[in-house]
Amino acid sequence: MAQESTGISLRQLAERCGVELAGDGNVMIDRVAPLDAAERGAIAFLSDPKYRSHLAATRASAVIVTPADAATTTLPRLITRNPYAAYARVAAILHPAPAPVPGVHPTAVVAASARIAPSANIGPYAVVGERTTIGADAQIGASAAIGDDCEIGPGSVLHPNVVLYARSSIGARTIVHAGAVIGADGFGMAEHEGRWVKVPQLGRTLIGADVEIGANTTIDRGAIGDTVIEDDVKLDNQIQIGHNCRIGAHTAIAGCAGIAGSTSIGRNCKIGGAAMIGGHLEIADGTIIAAATAIAESTTAAGVYTGVLPGLPQREWIRLIASLRRLHSLFGRVRALERGASKGEP
Repeated sequence: MAQESTGISLRQLAERCGVELAGDGNVMIDRVAPLDAAERGAIAFLSDPKYRSHLAATRASAVIVTPADAATTTLPRLITRNPYAAYARVAAILHPAPAPVPGVHPTAVVAASARIAPSANIGPYAVVGERTTIGADAQIGASAAIGDDCEIGPGSVLHPNVVLYARSSIGARTIVHAGAVIGADGFGMAEHEGRWVKVPQLGRTLIGADVEIGANTTIDRGAIGDTVIEDDVKLDNQIQIGHNCRIGAHTAIAGCAGIAGSTSIGRNCKIGGAAMIGGHLEIADGTIIAAATAIAESTTAAGVYTGVLPGLPQREWIRLIASLRRLHSLFGRVRALERGASKGEP
């Protein structure tokens, strides 16, 4: 839970965030709030033009706006081309996360060979396996289970009930939310004489620095090589990432997306919620995949890929699908007419 803010001047916020200040820089700010609910002492932001009417009516003490909106209010303001990012920095300043209280809870079970930094915090009923290393200022939540030979980087936070299978690695300042499972066996099965033979999953799961992994997301270990999540990747809740995948740095993936094994997703990609990406594919750097889109082939160039129809009233949807089902026969008739025309047939 964030700590209570003690307040800071708007001028100090501008200096610390590296943005332009207009108006009274001495006004004191102690919290962030939405434009339509802000009261005195709060700062709000406007990034979407459709909410400009809220800017005129807000009771916030200050606002964060773009240069285009700077002249539309007389309130003290921070001016930046990216108000949302500035808001994120301001919120972090005003509402900092509490510093961990160093120590190991008496109910935690920590292997004798584990190495725990003196400044780390191990919560109630957490389990830390043999030869595992927990870095400085790391926080391990209640009932988290960390297997043998794992590495947790400095400043990382594992929330309650996170599970790290053996030989998994978490980079510095990474956040893993409750219920996430990292390093479980991938879905490796070989069919033989009508039955399934389990393929041993011998690789690791390597998570970079400054990654955020949402609640109940699952990331499988590699089958032979490693599953790799590079630095600054942001994963929403309930995402499935199969074995031997690689997610490039600075990529963001929204909730309920599924990525099959041995797929490599490039850097700076954006993948919408419930998107489904097949196995053994290559997704180019900078690719944007719309929500609920199914990707069955590799993308060779950055671009926006969309593969779903928007929602329609049911009757209209039924008529549309009926028309689509007739397209194949209609195409055949058109081809036959074209061939006849090319031969000069009437």
